[in-house]
Order: sequence, then C-alpha cells, then structure tokens
Amino acid sequence: MSNSQYETYGPNATSTYENHEPYGHGYPDTYQPAYEYEPAYEYEYEHGHAYHAYEDGHAYEYEAVPGSEAPTLPRQVMPLAPTAEMPRVGGRAEARRAARRRKNAERPDVRRLLPQALVVAFLAGGTSAFVADDKAIELTVDGKPRSLHTFADDVTELLADEGVGVGAHDVVAPARGTALTSGDEVAVRYGRPLLLTVDGQRREAWTTAHTVDGALRQLGVRAEGAYVSVARSRRIGREGLALDVRTERTVTVMADGRARTIRTNVATVGEAVADAGITLRGQDTLSVPPWRFPRDGQTVTVMRITGTKELREEPIPFDVERIEDPALFRGTEVVERAGRPGLRRVTYALRTVNGVKQRPRRLRSEVVHEPRKQVVKVGTKALPTSVEGADSLNWQGLANCESGGRPGAVDSSGAYGGLYQFDTQTWHSLGGSGRPQDASAAEQTYRAKKLYVRRGASPWPHCGARLHG
Repeated sequence: MSNSQYETYGPNATSTYENHEPYGHGYPDTYQPAYEYEPAYEYEYEHGHAYHAYEDGHAYEYEAVPGSEAPTLPRQVMPLAPTAEMPRVGGRAEARRAARRRKNAERPDVRRLLPQALVVAFLAGGTSAFVADDKAIELTVDGKPRSLHTFADDVTELLADEGVGVGAHDVVAPARGTALTSGDEVAVRYGRPLLLTVDGQRREAWTTAHTVDGALRQLGVRAEGAYVSVARSRRIGREGLALDVRTERTVTVMADGRARTIRTNVATVGEAVADAGITLRGQDTLSVPPWRFPRDGQTVTVMRITGTKELREEPIPFDVERIEDPALFRGTEVVERAGRPGLRRVTYALRTVNGVKQRPRRLRSEVVHEPRKQVVKVGTKALPTSVEGADSLNWQGLANCESGGRPGAVDSSGAYGGLYQFDTQTWHSLGGSGRPQDASAAEQTYRAKKLYVRRGASPWPHCGARLHG
C-alpha cells in the first residue's frame, strides 16, 4: 500500500497524509497528517469515519473510498472543541513537538529530506536535536515493565507524562527529579498498608512487596517456624490486608518434678502447656494465666492441686456486762449471771499444692446457738482501813504462808481460796460476796482481821503463828 493512495487535503490543500503503521500504531486504516499537521486530538468512530482535530481548531472528516482502504477528500470542515472522550497530548514534550512543527512549517519539503538528512548526520557522527531529545526508557510500574520513548527530562516529568501517580509510601528508583538518558530503567513500586500483629503487638506498616512472604522479609519479621494467618504466597493488593504473625518461642514447663522445654508458635500459655504433653486435671492450675501470650524464655509451673472440705465446730465468745454496786466494797466483783459461749459450725476448704498443705480457706459458717452475756457487779463502797486489835499483826507473813501471797489462789480441792484460804461459808459470814479469791487483796485482809477478832489465830492452825513472828 503506497502513501500516494492516501493523498488528501489538509488546511493548506497541499499536504499528504501518511500511514500510521510505519510509526508503530499498527492500524493501516488509521491516518495521521505529516509532521507539520500532527493532530492535538484524535478520536476514532465506526463505519470508517475518523475525526482529526488540529491546532488551528478545525476537524476534518474522511470517508473510505469504496473498494479502497484510502480516505477520500475531506467531506466537511467544522470547528471542534476538545471533549472528555478525546485524550489530550500535553506536557513539556508536547510543547517541544509544537515548536518543531512550527519550524518545519517554514520548510514544506522537510519530510522528503529528513530521511536523507538523518543518514548523512549519522554518517558524519552527529545527531539532530530531535534524536537527542527522544529517549528510550524501560518503565516498570508495580512489577509490569514496558518500553517507551519519551521527551521527558527527568523521572518526575516522565511519571507525569505517563500518568503514573506516586504517594508518600511508594518507592521510585531512581528518585524523582533524577535526569534521564536513553537506555535508563525507571521502576515504581506502590506501597501497600498492613495491619500487622506480631506476637500480640499490633502496629500499622507499609510494604512494597507483592506477596506476604516478601512483606515479612522486607519488614524484618523472623518468619522461620512462625505461624502466619494467611498463606505466605498470597498476593497483597493495593488495598493491603490484616496479618497476624506468631514467631517461634522457647517456653519451659515445670510439672511433676520435671522441666520440659519446647519451641512453639501458639497463641496462649495453655496451648504451650498442651504442646509440652502435659494434661491438667481437676483443680490443677498454672503459675501464669492460661490465656496469656507466651513470651520467649518464659517458665510456666503446673500446680497439681488436691482438695477436700472439713466441718469444724467453733465456740463463740460471750460478752461481759459490768454493773456498779454500792453495797460491795471497792475492788470487789461479783458475777451475778455467768456467761455462756455460743457455737458455730464452719466449713473449710483444705488444699495441697504439689504435695504441700496450704492454709485452710473458710467457705461458709452457720450459728448453732448464740452466746449468753455475763453480768458482773462491781463494788464502789469504800473499804475500812483498820480493825481494832488486829492492825499490828503480820498479815503479809500469814498470806505468804497460806497462799504464797497470791489473792486468786485456790487449793487443790477447790474449797478454799484467796490470800488467807477462806472457805465460802466463812467468807459470807464476814460480809463478803461471791468467792473470796475474786475479791481484792485489801478486802481479803480486812475480812481476815475481822475473823481474827472473832476467833483468834485458830482458823489458821499451821500458819497462824506467823501473825506474831
């Protein structure tokens, strides 16, 4: 198919249109004007019609000649405004092309001379400005390579011309702003967000890796022997994913007098104990809560527990109420109503941990009967200081002989009590109340003097001689 078949009319009615196929478009039924009338916009329609928009603001419509692949003369010329469906060719590269078109417009025959001029220029060892600005670049975007020609001066301009947007977490190599030369390779790797949980610690991370395994290596996560919540070969989309990783850890389990050390990547201490081949029974428990995350180097102790219950009866102490009595000498106390302790039944839990008995733990209690309060009368009456005819005797010597000088002393039979070993009947006959051993030492001495005035030293046949010694 020769170019003469496609001769048509442009704005100057003298230009020829050339087949796109020699320029790499690959569509023999698509036509584009020669360099001086290169379109700013182009859009294909059905039924063989094609609209071309030029910098002069007009569009030319062509129809296919019946039986031929070449277009006819322009059928219509009309103003055409750019639309969203007509992609714009812009940027600094387009500005340079527009400048060359204006320059070439002054030399109408440049298309015929250009091939020969290029051959001469290459043979002479030089290049034209056009060839110098055009660069062959290998651009790889997120692992997908493509070869292209560009007039961009640096990486930033190349990405803008190619419509490749990059963000803060994306990686561009070489860096944006780096000058370009023909043969350079430019790679763009998009960042992918990860919600990463490693050994129970959650954090947000970014990776440019395409797979889970690559992301783990890039982030420095020790993945050997680790649990990973998704397949390591799974690809990571631009939207990212959530990833749970449990690295392998060393845990020592102490049980039944033995230590077992294992390597595990489980999520809980309880699972680690099970991995060590240890079974918990009954009330057995662990030194670390079983739901905790096991840490590297941690030691967990299994506590074997046996337990029983025991019922005990315990007394309840009674209260004592004291009532002042002016009829009693000061220092004298008389129990008017004896107290009685109550009774309580208490249930205790008894445990042994690894064979060692633990302190009983009180579970519950119930009162069998309440205690009864004790009532005591307390004397407030002033005690006489002397008894005529008996004050000068050695009462301390008598007391030491009878009771060892102890006011609360009671003999082995229980019949005699106090400093001077009164029996209860004699004590009451002397005006005493209650038991003699419950009265004060002063009152006991006072009543012993009264007894001496009545009966002399006869009440103390063995120790009475001490009164005069």
